Amino acid sequence: MLGSPCLLWLLAVTSSVLRAQLLDPEYYEEEEDEALLSPLPAVLCDYDRCRHLQVPCKELQEASPRPCLCPGLSSPGQPPAPPRLGEVHVVAEVGSALVHWCAPSSPVQQYWLLLWEGSGAPQKGPPLNSTVRRAELKGLKPGSAYVVCVVAANAAGESNVTAVGGARGEGPEGVGGPAFGPCGRLAMPPRPFSLVHAAVGVGTALALLSCGALVWHFCLRQRCGCPRRSRPTAGL
Repeated sequence: MLGSPCLLWLLAVTSSVLRAQLLDPEYYEEEEDEALLSPLPAVLCDYDRCRHLQVPCKELQEASPRPCLCPGLSSPGQPPAPPRLGEVHVVAEVGSALVHWCAPSSPVQQYWLLLWEGSGAPQKGPPLNSTVRRAELKGLKPGSAYVVCVVAANAAGESNVTAVGGARGEGPEGVGGPAFGPCGRLAMPPRPFSLVHAAVGVGTALALLSCGALVWHFCLRQRCGCPRRSRPTAGL
């Protein structure tokens, strides 16, 4: 029976303490402060290596309201790894091609394109900033074969394209590297109106041949003559 008053006393003290905490506004403020101070789980930054005009991932981290993670990069003291050539959309009507690529896992300051026609020296395009993932090639000849490569560069140097298929001056015959490398073949089809002209020319030639064959046939008949069938005489 002695334990009952002690138990009742403990219950009374506990209830009074809980009631005081519930009535104290500072208790709720402390809980809110703890919730605000607890770190949010980190997520991946909205960064896509193949997206055109992609903002650098470090800038995304600074502007993000919550912590986000960027993909790993190589040391800025090393030349960048080769970019990955993507889709090449050819527009035969105007003799151009739209080249897409994806950034490497390296710090990049600028890009440019290299274009080979045959086995001659490559043509170097203008420098493009690090956010660019797309560029247009103009002045391509219909029916010609090209090799296009994407080069990335930083303060330490530029990415290598010789590993794709030999020396840079080898042109289309020297390219045969991996499917996801920085270089690729580019074949320009004939222009559509050239095919129409060719079809019209073939049709005209066939018509002339047919006319010539008919004229030759009639001339032979006039020279050699053809036996005429005798008309049957009517009976008397």
